[in-house]
Amino acid sequence: MAISKDTALRLVLVTDLVNEAEATVSRLRNAGIAVRPTRPESLDELAQALAQQQPVDMVLADYASTQMPFEQVATMVMGCGKDVPLLAVLDGITDDILENVQAMGAQAVALRERPQQFLKNVQTEWQDLDARRSQRKLEAQMRETQRRCDMLIDSSREPIAYIHQGMHIRANQAYLEMFGFESFDDIEGMSLLDLVAPGNVDAFRALLKDLAKGEPPPPRYELTAVDSEGGEFPAVMEFSAAEYQGESCQQIIFRHQAVEVDPELERELAELRERDQATGLLNRQTFLKQLEDSVVDAGSNQGQYGFLLFEPDNYQRTLQGIGLDSVDQLLKAMADCLRATLANEIADGSAKAARFADHSFAVLARGDHAMTKALAERIRAAYSARVFEVGGGSSTFTISIGGAQIGEKTANVSQVLDRSSQGMQSSASVGGNRIDIFDPGAVDRAEAERIQAWVERLRDALANDHFLFHYQPVIPLLGAPGGIYETFLQLDTGDGERVTDLSFLQIAADHGLLGEIDRWKISRAIEIAAKRANGPKPVRLMVKLNQASLVDEGLPGFIKEQLSAHGVSGNCLLLQVPESKAFINLVAVQALATEVGKLGCQMVLEQFGAGIDSLQLLSHFKPGFIKLDPSFMEDLSKSIPNQQKVQELTHKARELGILGIAAGVQDANSMSSLFTSGIDYVEGDFLAQSGPDMNYEFES
Repeated sequence: MAISKDTALRLVLVTDLVNEAEATVSRLRNAGIAVRPTRPESLDELAQALAQQQPVDMVLADYASTQMPFEQVATMVMGCGKDVPLLAVLDGITDDILENVQAMGAQAVALRERPQQFLKNVQTEWQDLDARRSQRKLEAQMRETQRRCDMLIDSSREPIAYIHQGMHIRANQAYLEMFGFESFDDIEGMSLLDLVAPGNVDAFRALLKDLAKGEPPPPRYELTAVDSEGGEFPAVMEFSAAEYQGESCQQIIFRHQAVEVDPELERELAELRERDQATGLLNRQTFLKQLEDSVVDAGSNQGQYGFLLFEPDNYQRTLQGIGLDSVDQLLKAMADCLRATLANEIADGSAKAARFADHSFAVLARGDHAMTKALAERIRAAYSARVFEVGGGSSTFTISIGGAQIGEKTANVSQVLDRSSQGMQSSASVGGNRIDIFDPGAVDRAEAERIQAWVERLRDALANDHFLFHYQPVIPLLGAPGGIYETFLQLDTGDGERVTDLSFLQIAADHGLLGEIDRWKISRAIEIAAKRANGPKPVRLMVKLNQASLVDEGLPGFIKEQLSAHGVSGNCLLLQVPESKAFINLVAVQALATEVGKLGCQMVLEQFGAGIDSLQLLSHFKPGFIKLDPSFMEDLSKSIPNQQKVQELTHKARELGILGIAAGVQDANSMSSLFTSGIDYVEGDFLAQSGPDMNYEFES
């Protein structure tokens, strides 16, 4: 995500001279970077700055400082338990100095006498940090959104089912009750044809075949259905394309059909089904269909639309003021304000408004970027000026708006939602009452050329082997034989610079290169493991898979070919998958684990425990290892809740025969807690940092 020009870089400057700190701040501000600087004068003040609730974005430390030696600064930054980039500020550089600062944990160096290099490295590390933070937020939002969607489906009065290849893969309680089933176990894997009367089976089978070919479903399909007792009843079905656990499928709404239908009553019921009961606005499901239609129109017919997503600033504080019993009143008041503001657009059909989530609202309107921005400003001003009469009192509040212009270049629902969500968060993070709308037409030529240069660089790296690994040991606590290393991908840019994959992952994803990169990683890991297989120090290498590989049906065959070509067992390869991606691609992950398991490879489920119901995942997918989310290691020795959670997850995994890895171990005090928890392996920069060599002495 691009950092907004209004976002300030929260910078800690470690230097002996005040004028040097002022010169650095001046240089950054002259380059258009807003800076919020702090200059600690002692290690205690540095510790206080790093411990503040508002996170530090970066530490620029003078390598030659005598008041606060760089080694001590690096130790404190690396041990603070937060994601804080450390840059060493130098007058000049040698190979020895570069190796030394990297060994101490610095992400990069900034040369005082080379302004362009200085600014480039500061901006690169800041952007990488922002990307990491955004990824963590998006993954948390994705988990929460999936949970909410599941809750909405379960609580819906509409009988809803998800069908994949004609089989039931999900159904809510209303659907089960309609057909007389007690639980989903009764129909899991059952063909939808079994619920269709014999006289309608042939025609309905033909419809399912058409849907499997990708043909559009009919808006309404009438037939005679059969319940669990064999009783028949007239029914009507509505189809819509959907995705469940990473699989494309059909969502079906199944309704009783009265023998004599009242057209006016049917129209009113249809209207009610499209509305959110609390606000009267469109509900999320109906609105998403509208959004999908607009995206298709933008991609096929060059239509232009604007999408806006907003929510009230300081919502929790507002709730405390009005009371939880007045939440519905607040939401209705917000909806009334939105309806009044968009009265003309809603009347002529040029805009749609919806309650999009718990306390967020969405607007879809025809128009170019200027019209979308003007509409967003009108909505923002309307909320800011209005006094809301809620809960027996009155209050005012502002909103944060994020948005995206939908055009031919952004004809993708997920991209529109992601951009808008990021914009809303960006608006809220700088105080709220703001608008942040992504316009692809505003991306200048230089940015497009930069991205294209990266794409060419990545393709060249794949073709000419310019990628390389850094390795971090995964250390057994109980002295298990053999060594395990996690691999971290880097790119040799050819000019003496090496960059981590965080610098190019999004670009690779946008251009369909993640699958090829994963195959390179797997091939190289197998090659390296094979070279050490017969030596005194054989290794197993852990390789992280991206989303593209989870749905790559040819990946197991590729792994088999590579293992055979190098004459090595699959035991040398551990495939690492984040818990969040396993949840949303469960069927694909299960299939992958089965196939690579036949080759002797094992799966590692990382970021484990960060989800809403992580242990439930283990009943559907059994990896060889779980790797606990690094957040559990934050102040582990003092955090009783973290200790209890680590023990719970570890003991459950052990009962299932799954080994546990503690990632991100930060200090010696945490080790005693991990010993008592029964964890099998530990990993972290405190124990051993990643590097280009595999030279850790596991036996010591």
